[in-house]
Amino acid sequence: ARRASRVRFARARRATKVGRGSRGGIHEAPARRRGASPRRLDGSRREGGDDQTRAMQTPDWGALEAVDGVRLSWNVWPNSKAEAAKCVVPLGAVVTPRKPLPDMPVVPYDPVRCKGCAACLNPYARVDFNGKLWICPFCYARNHFPPHYASISETNLPAELFPTYTTIEYALQRPAAPPPAYLLVVDVCLIEEELSALKQSLTRALSLLPENALVGLITYGTHVHVHELGFGDCAKSYVFRGGKEFSSGQIQDQLFAGARSASGANNRVGAGMTANNPHPAAMHGGGANGAHAAGHQSRFLAPLADCEFQLTSVLEELSRDPFNALPDCRPARCTGTAVAVAATLLSSSVPSQPARAMLFVGGPATDGGGQVVGKDLEQAMRSHKDIAKDAAPFMRKAFKYYETIATQLCANGHCLDVFACSLDQVGLEEMKVCVDKTGGMVVLAESFANVVFKTSFSRMFATGKDDALGVSAGGVFEVITSRDVKTAGCVGPCAPLDKKTLPGAIADVSIGSGGTTAWKLCSLSDDTSLAVFFEVANSGKDGGGGGQDGGYGAQGYGAQQQQQQFFLQFVTMATLASGETRLRVTTTTRRWTEGANVNDVAAGFDQEAGATLVARQLTWKMETEDEFDCPAATRWLDRNLIRMCQRFGDYRKDDPASFQLMPQFSIYPQFMFNLRRSQFVQVFNNSPDETAYYRMILWRENVLNSLVMIQPTLMAYSFNGPPEPVLLDVCSITPDRILVLDAFFSIVVFHGQTIAQWRKANYQDQEEHVAFKQLLEAPKADANDVLKQRFPTPRLVDCDQHGSQARFLLAKLNPSATYNSGGAGGGGGGDIIFTDDVSLQVFMDHLKRLAVAKD
Repeated sequence: ARRASRVRFARARRATKVGRGSRGGIHEAPARRRGASPRRLDGSRREGGDDQTRAMQTPDWGALEAVDGVRLSWNVWPNSKAEAAKCVVPLGAVVTPRKPLPDMPVVPYDPVRCKGCAACLNPYARVDFNGKLWICPFCYARNHFPPHYASISETNLPAELFPTYTTIEYALQRPAAPPPAYLLVVDVCLIEEELSALKQSLTRALSLLPENALVGLITYGTHVHVHELGFGDCAKSYVFRGGKEFSSGQIQDQLFAGARSASGANNRVGAGMTANNPHPAAMHGGGANGAHAAGHQSRFLAPLADCEFQLTSVLEELSRDPFNALPDCRPARCTGTAVAVAATLLSSSVPSQPARAMLFVGGPATDGGGQVVGKDLEQAMRSHKDIAKDAAPFMRKAFKYYETIATQLCANGHCLDVFACSLDQVGLEEMKVCVDKTGGMVVLAESFANVVFKTSFSRMFATGKDDALGVSAGGVFEVITSRDVKTAGCVGPCAPLDKKTLPGAIADVSIGSGGTTAWKLCSLSDDTSLAVFFEVANSGKDGGGGGQDGGYGAQGYGAQQQQQQFFLQFVTMATLASGETRLRVTTTTRRWTEGANVNDVAAGFDQEAGATLVARQLTWKMETEDEFDCPAATRWLDRNLIRMCQRFGDYRKDDPASFQLMPQFSIYPQFMFNLRRSQFVQVFNNSPDETAYYRMILWRENVLNSLVMIQPTLMAYSFNGPPEPVLLDVCSITPDRILVLDAFFSIVVFHGQTIAQWRKANYQDQEEHVAFKQLLEAPKADANDVLKQRFPTPRLVDCDQHGSQARFLLAKLNPSATYNSGGAGGGGGGDIIFTDDVSLQVFMDHLKRLAVAKD
């Protein structure tokens, strides 16, 4: 049943490929009749006898992703920088470093690396079996095989040279990592019901942790309390004043009584953090520092098996902050100070070891470092309008405060998880830098008693094959490219490291975290995806082969190969939950082409990966550029879409009716239409915390999940047949249907008017209406399957047509029938949308008109 539901939702993701074409696709049937040819964007049919059209059928790029976990926006690259700029959509790849690959080999030895660029041995290397040499396809350096490869021959190849093993994983021969550490940072400025629900979830989570896991507890309200779990005689805690900002040295002096000098290496936040030595201290500690760390660890972080009873007792006796808020004032909550104490405690107790600071916050910070609002209730929380007008007095200082903490966490390989459960904002916009750079998990819910928080928090510790998140720690992600490809940057939950593979490997203009070819991943799961952007280095018109910089093998084999293809290698090192260190190497190749050959370039376009990369680039610009607000972002999207249609469209000047797009681009305009309407671009009716949350999740999900966020899927259930995907349009609403909308952050089960009336009449309880009962149960069962598989857990909305919560569905639908469109949406039992937004059909008409206009 679960497999069947996954298949149905996979069909829904592909539903927009069927019948989206005609004038935006909104009037096409949800399923194509057998023998009918699909439509283009202008409504003309593509005849089956067209040889050129058959040759340009869109490949299944998702199949390549299933092999290597890599998906490129362009699979054929123009051979010059100027021609690449005309492609509009950036050259990039969406990489899932820890994606489970069933056919991937795991070998129990270390990789063989190139002496020139540090690339790993791969199937694309040229091998001289007689001389025991191999030529690196990236820098063309000649490398000798190590002694244990002496028996290599054409019939005796190591796994990394097998042509089918373009992705291989090495089990590095290193000591097992110590058990993970979990530091709970709990907000006690909550009402009794919220605090009780949080304590129940925390107590339940302790039963899911391994017995050798280190645990600690910090509670905060007006002051910060660090509980010493290693002191068994009575409850003992160290108190920090919440209204004061403490340096790392001051926190260490108070907690460890003069241990600041012994841990001086950890006080210099970020010192010595490079790709070759990503941690400032030794992997497992040693010497004096190791002894001090062990002493600190036994006091505040203890194995669960030793302190479970004491920790459970402290949680059960935990009460609200004794300092009650004054009338018309917010409670004094020192969230920033608590996070700073947690970061310093972890860096001193478990330096460079897997550790997570798990922050549970139920309101805004009103005191100490990281303050986001004053205590007086007359002062409202900052809004998007306040931020745009620079009228948020605490924001800049809070940003700098959390950036310092993020650097300290990254230096030691620790991460911060945020569980924000409040009807008000909590300051997630300010502390997002800590989550983004460390790769921590983030969950936003209305209450600690909400199923969204409870389910998501429990899945953090799940170990089952289907439910486990596959969390790894201490990761380093490295990109190695051919000579004519430069790395522009990476957008995702990572922090840049100071490393460059070869001179000229870094692009002049950065996108995301740039200026490097390696990034730190303090925490990543099996689904964590990174968007890597590239740039063509060759600025000439004489082909893709560089030869500009000389170097290894610039003549002969190297020059000939450069003219034909280029290579990309993604190297990811991470420590698994079992303590084993793995190094995954993925090597892929694509070919060059003449930039003027538009059909050749277009044949390699992956519109789904392209839309994902554009969404990440756009949100990154909105986060980092002050002038890049919502109107500017919309204009940027529109201009780029018009340029792309002018480049790859087939039309006659000033004749919109003649406009056609190649099949590889048929859905891309619809993705852009939904992206410009999405919560990632439009901030109206969203708080800054909500916008930050949506963008943080977008930056870490794979292509399919990102597309669900941009363009939700819609499934229809009725008596007329099995569940089927339908168009994301208001015309899909009918009285005798049940619709299921998957918008990633929420799942809406929408009952048509007739279905709702039958349900209220209790027809499903009558024996003669068993079919109706099954119809009601099927969408809820499929929705529950999605809820169990996704993290964070989406919000489930069960609503009826014309009900108040129907707005969750209507807000995502294409407004083809509105109050002023003259359509008969409500006349036939359908619905209309009260909005002034343009529909997809109007959007496409304007796009065609602008694309064919003379310059």
